[in-house]
Amino acid sequence: MTSMVITPRNKSEMKLLSDLFKKMQIQTQLVSDEIQEDLGLAMMMKEADRSEKVSRESIMAKLRKHEG
Repeated sequence: MTSMVITPRNKSEMKLLSDLFKKMQIQTQLVSDEIQEDLGLAMMMKEADRSEKVSRESIMAKLRKHEG
């Protein structure tokens, strides 16, 4: 089944939506900011262009550059 992600603007909106879904007997699950970031990264990886190959050396050089 397809899922829906809703981001309330504030705590009162969160409570309103939670109460509404509960009354409608719609199952909900809270998702942390970290999980949202992971999902976004996964979606970007899925859409990435995989036709171009990058050398291991090039990747390691960029990682070293961002370390220090």
